[in-house]
Amino acid sequence: MADRRGTIRAFLSAHWQDEVAFLAEMVKIPSDNPPGDCRAHGERAAALLEKLGFTVERHVVPEATVKAHGMISATNLIVRHRFGPGPIVAMNAHGDVVPPGGGWTVDPYGAVVKDGWMYGRGVAVSKSDFATFAYALLALKASGAGPGGSGLGGTVELHFTYDEEAGGEIGPKFLLDQGLSKPDYAISAGFSYGIVTAHNGCLHLEVTVTGKSAHAAFPATGHDALEAATAIMDALYKARQGFAAIRSNVPGIDHPSLTIGLISGGINTNVVPDKVTFRLDRRMIPEEDPAKVERELNALIRTAAAGREGISCAVRRILLAEPFKPVPGQERLVAAIARHAKEVLGEEVKPHGVPLYTDARHYSAAGVPTVLYGAGPRSPLEANAHRADERLPLDDLRRATEIVALALADLLEAR
Repeated sequence: MADRRGTIRAFLSAHWQDEVAFLAEMVKIPSDNPPGDCRAHGERAAALLEKLGFTVERHVVPEATVKAHGMISATNLIVRHRFGPGPIVAMNAHGDVVPPGGGWTVDPYGAVVKDGWMYGRGVAVSKSDFATFAYALLALKASGAGPGGSGLGGTVELHFTYDEEAGGEIGPKFLLDQGLSKPDYAISAGFSYGIVTAHNGCLHLEVTVTGKSAHAAFPATGHDALEAATAIMDALYKARQGFAAIRSNVPGIDHPSLTIGLISGGINTNVVPDKVTFRLDRRMIPEEDPAKVERELNALIRTAAAGREGISCAVRRILLAEPFKPVPGQERLVAAIARHAKEVLGEEVKPHGVPLYTDARHYSAAGVPTVLYGAGPRSPLEANAHRADERLPLDDLRRATEIVALALADLLEAR
């Protein structure tokens, strides 16, 4: 292992500028979701991977399926490298990103480097791990790890997908459901100073409250949808007050949350509103049952709307992302990454949970031991994830790539 470690480090040092340039190219191609037109980014990523010597499978998601998930185009990429008989380790990162929004001090697609940090939309979440995972595999190949006499066996797969911001249903889940990959382990995109072993689930509901419009001079002749919607939202906020008492046992995860993040309705200032629509985000800790949470929310909403003359209420599910829960075998991934992270970073890197939701849940739900680990600073806040001036310390990219390559070597060692 000592010789392999030295060879891996030498390879990554010799190709460091190439890895940075690879990441910069990933940032420069827009792949905002919404609108979710990610074909161009997939083609550029595939071309760059092929230039590195990989064979790239392009799995185009059918147009009707893409549109049903609110996107325009998506092509999932798979790279496979077989070292010999043994386990299959998949590494997944998503190329779709949230739109830049305002407040940037640099070009969000410029891949600008300042004071050792690269700036750009998606540079940390999670285009960085296109580079981390690709160069970790290159380094492992360059270490002399090949069929026969290498001491390694198994296959490494790179899964680069494009719908995490829309739920992951046509990305990792598509690959698994279609039988395009059957991994024994999975590493999903993450940050460098912690190993994520669990995360929250998320339920998005759209509530439409319908009444009857009327002239504001004669409000009694109408049925005020906004008044009814306000009562429903008040009931939701009151229920939220009790969430702090529902505690998770997973370090890094506190309690459930609820946010009403979008509302629209009304016709004009002088008209009684005939329709109001709002959307809510309900985060579920790993211990909660998503089906039960959804039933209870529906009941709460309908009860709050009941008994109001001329008012009807419809609830539609937009998204249900199951919580990511540990699967037996996950501990082997944690041990391999933690051991080498301590060597490379000089500090303990511990398993923990996060209140976000990610594509990792699809692998875990399929029974695949999974963790999140990759290139990034100590927290999404430090990375400005989903905010203006998203950024990545390039030293963390270098270190994470080495850690992942060494962890892969541990996982693939012939036993």
